[in-house]
Amino acid sequence: MAKNLVIVESPAKAKTIEKFLGSDYQVESSYGHIADLPSKEIGVDVEHDFKPKYEVSADKKALVSKLKTLAKNAEMVWLASDEDREGEAISWHLAEELKLDSKKTKRIVFHEITKSAIQKAIENPRGIDYNLVNAQQARRVLDRLVGYELSPVLWKKVKGGLSAGRVQSVSVRLIVEREREIQEFKAQATYSVTAEFANEAGKTFKAKLPKNFSTKKEAEDFLQKNIGSIYKVSDLETKPTKKSPAAPFTTSTLQQEAARKLYLPVGITMQIAQRLYEAGYITYMRTDSVNLSQEAMAAAQAEITRSYGKEFSKPRNFTSKAKGAQEAHEAIRPTDMSKHTLNIERDQARLYDLIWKRTLASQMSDAELERTNVKIEADNHNEHFAATGEVIKFEGFLKVYLEGNDDDDEEQEGMLPAMNVNERLVNNYITATERFSRPASRYTEASLVKKLEELGIGRPSTYAPTISTIINRNYVEKGSFEGQERKYNQLTLKGSDIKSVVLTENAGSDKGKLVPTDIGIIVNDFLVKNFSTILDYNFTAKVEQDFDEIAEGNEDWTKMMRDFYNHFHPIVKNVEENADRESGERILGIDPKSGKPVSVRLGKFGPMAQIGDIDDENKQFASLGTDQNIGTITLEEALNLFLLPKNLGTYKGEEVEVNNGRFGPYVRFGKTFVSLPKGEDPLDVTMERAKELIDEKNQADAPIGEYEGFPIQKGVGRFGPFIKWNGMFINVSKKYNFDKLSQADLNELIEDKQQKEIDKVIHDWKAEGIKVEKARWGRSIITKGKIKIELSKDIDAEKLTLTQVQELIEKKAPAKKTTAKKAPAKKTAAKKATVKKK
Repeated sequence: MAKNLVIVESPAKAKTIEKFLGSDYQVESSYGHIADLPSKEIGVDVEHDFKPKYEVSADKKALVSKLKTLAKNAEMVWLASDEDREGEAISWHLAEELKLDSKKTKRIVFHEITKSAIQKAIENPRGIDYNLVNAQQARRVLDRLVGYELSPVLWKKVKGGLSAGRVQSVSVRLIVEREREIQEFKAQATYSVTAEFANEAGKTFKAKLPKNFSTKKEAEDFLQKNIGSIYKVSDLETKPTKKSPAAPFTTSTLQQEAARKLYLPVGITMQIAQRLYEAGYITYMRTDSVNLSQEAMAAAQAEITRSYGKEFSKPRNFTSKAKGAQEAHEAIRPTDMSKHTLNIERDQARLYDLIWKRTLASQMSDAELERTNVKIEADNHNEHFAATGEVIKFEGFLKVYLEGNDDDDEEQEGMLPAMNVNERLVNNYITATERFSRPASRYTEASLVKKLEELGIGRPSTYAPTISTIINRNYVEKGSFEGQERKYNQLTLKGSDIKSVVLTENAGSDKGKLVPTDIGIIVNDFLVKNFSTILDYNFTAKVEQDFDEIAEGNEDWTKMMRDFYNHFHPIVKNVEENADRESGERILGIDPKSGKPVSVRLGKFGPMAQIGDIDDENKQFASLGTDQNIGTITLEEALNLFLLPKNLGTYKGEEVEVNNGRFGPYVRFGKTFVSLPKGEDPLDVTMERAKELIDEKNQADAPIGEYEGFPIQKGVGRFGPFIKWNGMFINVSKKYNFDKLSQADLNELIEDKQQKEIDKVIHDWKAEGIKVEKARWGRSIITKGKIKIELSKDIDAEKLTLTQVQELIEKKAPAKKTTAKKAPAKKTAAKKATVKKK
């Protein structure tokens, strides 16, 4: 038995720390919190200072018992959970539930998992910081109260199964308001003018007119003025300028940059960063500070000098602009600056590379540039063209890294040829192109995080779970707007001829950005109308500031809770009793056939259209299509829904029908369903078109080969081309020619898939029909029949026993319905007779 017991919150962290400690130390994991508020009750005593009712969940009881035994036999217990509020609360719960003796318990914290950091922490232990614990308790309790009190109001006034939360509801509000701003936006057309010139040496470059024209006539009149014009350089200014590097990463900026450059969702970025931290490669990844320690700055300086030269080094300190930033912490950085790359899993290596480059660049010299501004004048009018170019004189930090941006339209400035004032220029052409103004962009995950941080809403640990929550609860979805074809004019002056052409562009294409669903909009409108305080941006930010004050020891958490609840609870009761029910109903107009009103609203099974008043016994209903929503559907579109399903006749003895379904429009051929191609209107589908689709489907389903006696089919789905064999779907990568798959290709695809299936199995208890398999992002999953249980990444699935897995399945399995025993036949008959007699 080891003299020292070290408890951390994750097995990965435990494995890394074990490498740095001797045989006198035993490192164990608590697998996150061992105690929390109960899941099936509010768990907060609002009458007695909001005392939380913490309990150890059933799946943690065996672990707690084990840790109690180990702690009892150890000479010293070291609580080594993370250094933030959540980590402090984990250590506190461990101390409480394990009933640790304060004389033989020490709390240690470290910002990185390295040997020197661990040794330094052990040399400098401290007690549990109850200010941090209370800040975590305040957040947990307040969010529990908001969720538990608001959600039942939504069930009663909007729809069952809904939920609300302090930060999640404000996030949805931001997305809804942006969507309405986009819908209300009216595009304005203007004409921008660009010209191509050549200098005396024959080198070409482009210049722009600094102003736009409002109409086609104004643009054409300007081009007319330029017929026969003589141009020269009227002014040329060259001046040195500098570009400075961005600060090292905080949680928020890492999430934003990983989204821009690596295309990673916020939640995945945090999972990958967690693994890098636990493996000892980077410092703690939940921070809002841009500080680097003196040791880190010295290490960066040494590595920059060694790799790039002394002139590239410029140590510098940064100050965070984020509200409530805790400057005592450190920015996210590599633990070893000399490790440029890592030979690890691809996404981890890519994220590490980003962190390494950003950290080193922050300590490097400014880039030295030379910016040239050129003005060009004509001899017969007063408008000037302007051209700007940049030349890098000294790379500085640009040798390593340049920060990304969210502006799709930002143009990179290029080089300009050498020119002199009064130098004559030749004009090759001038174009005046019609351009339409665009509304503000929809939020991406990264830009939403940026906005929340600017408003002071949420903290580093809350952004990823907040976004996951609003997507999982179907308040928000990732949009897939294909855009619409839009015509625009372009006028071109070449020589003395002006030509006008009409071109087309795809307008409104917007994929992967956050869009509110109908239910998200309805819930948001109800909450904003009835709970304006809770949904107020400033109020939500003030709550975060209160948590910060509690963490600093400047505010009592129970007083803060009392002030909040005394304001919040009466509003909840008033709304519950007096507010009208909300369905998001919109009256669209009158049905010309029946003369009845046509409306759209949220129904039991989703958004729907209705012909007739609510009291009309003969009212009709139709579900909205997947690409339609309550806020924008027109009367004509709603009426068209009632034309479906449309019977087209019979084909090969089977009825053919076209209809709208949950996953989009389709053709039904007997018991076969054929999805319509994207953008195809079901009302436009003729019998001939239906036959084409049915024949294509039958042809696609025809076997293209066989393997081990089972036929092989191929098709194209949402995730690209695939083959289907023995009930297994296998994606076909670009390395294969999908149109000409050989039998050898098919064999290889199937064998590779079979091997992957074998490799992902951790446990296979065949007799019990239970499997434990590897899942995405380092997680594991338990399956038994239709039951699937996704395990936390903190759980070491390889160490799970059959008994432990069966206990988890038993908790997950739905309770068996009990049926009442039937009464004996004679008694039943007697009862019937009695009823009849009455």
